[in-house]
Amino acid sequence: MQIHETIAGLRAARKAAGRVALVPTMGNLHAGHIALMQQARERADAVIATIFVNRLQFRPDEDFESYPRTFAADCEQLVAAGVDHLFAPDEAEMYPQPQTYHIEPPPEQANILDGAFRPGHFRGVATVVMKLLQIAQPDLALFGKKDYQQLMVIRNMVRDFNLPVEVGAGETVRAADGLALSSRNGYLSAAERAEAPRLYRVLVKLSAAVRGGVRDFARLEREAMAELDEHGWQTDYVALRKKLDLQSASAQDSGLVVLAAARLGSTRLIDNLEL
Repeated sequence: MQIHETIAGLRAARKAAGRVALVPTMGNLHAGHIALMQQARERADAVIATIFVNRLQFRPDEDFESYPRTFAADCEQLVAAGVDHLFAPDEAEMYPQPQTYHIEPPPEQANILDGAFRPGHFRGVATVVMKLLQIAQPDLALFGKKDYQQLMVIRNMVRDFNLPVEVGAGETVRAADGLALSSRNGYLSAAERAEAPRLYRVLVKLSAAVRGGVRDFARLEREAMAELDEHGWQTDYVALRKKLDLQSASAQDSGLVVLAAARLGSTRLIDNLEL
C-alpha cells in the first residue's frame, strides 16, 4: 500500500490507477470500514482509502481533539484488506488557508435530525467530501449506511453538481449483540457497553410494529424515546422518515427508515433501520 500525504502525490498515483473506488474515513477503523474496503476491492481496479479527521464537521464542544487516532493499526488493517493507496494529509495540506468556500446543503436536509443537534455538521461533511472527490477523482465512492443522513446529503450533492462519480452504500456492520460498530464505541464504559444494544432493540421493536400495521408513528416514536430515557439514555430523537429525503412520513407512506440518536453517558450513538 502506498501512503500519500500530499494532494500532488495522490493525483500522480491516481493517473495510472484505472477504475478507482474511494472510501473516506476519519481513521480508528473497525469492521464496518473494512467491509467498505472489501466492497470497493470487488468493484474497482484500485482502492483509495482516506484518513483525515475533519475539523469542519465538529462543533467547538465536540471531540475533535480527543477523537481516537490509531494510524499504525489502521494501516495494518488497510493492507490486510487489499487497499492500494492511503491518502493521509494533515490539516495544512487539506486547508492551506482558511476554508472560505463551503458546500451548504439545503436546510430541509441538513438542519433536521442530526443536523438539528449538530448545527453546521453537514456543511463540514459536504465540504470535505467535495474536496476529497475533487482530489481523488474516483469512479466510485463508498459510504456506510449507519450515517444515513450523511449518505443522503452526499448523494444529493453529487447529483446536484453532476459529479462523475457513483455513490455506493455499505450496510451497517453490527456486533453480535446488535450494536452498530462505531469509532466512538470505544468511549463507552463496561456498563454502558452492556446497555448500548438497547438502541438497536428499540429500533427493531418499532420497525416490527410498523410492519405489523401500526400507523400511529408519533406514538411509536414517543414510546421508543421513553424506553431509552427510562434506562438512563438522553435521547435526541427517534424518528420515522421517508428514505428518499428524510422528511416526515405519513401513515400512507412506504419506503421508510427509522433513525435514532441518543447519549449514553458522555457518548452519543446513532443508528437506523430501513423498513
